[in-house]
Amino acid sequence: MSQSIAHRLEQYTSQRKQEVLIVTVEISGEADTVLIYNGFSSSLMRSTSYDPDVPVIPPGANIIAIDRLTSPYNPAQPNYIQQGLTWEQMESLLLAMGI
Repeated sequence: MSQSIAHRLEQYTSQRKQEVLIVTVEISGEADTVLIYNGFSSSLMRSTSYDPDVPVIPPGANIIAIDRLTSPYNPAQPNYIQQGLTWEQMESLLLAMGI
């Protein structure tokens, strides 16, 4: 697929509004945690651009793990659906949905 990882994950949450993704990622050697919900991404560790065309997860980023949670997301009491998915496992879900 030619779409970026970030765009595909955003599409996933647009189609599954009852889910939130928390992506642990390494960008240029630095760790980051990105929350993706309802088609939008936001870094939990660094500033996020106001421009939605600037991907929070840039091409070339290394996906460490992806957690699927129910929404609304409550950091004090997260409700996990699945934890620690690899990119390959998440990609299987995306492909099954046609994303």
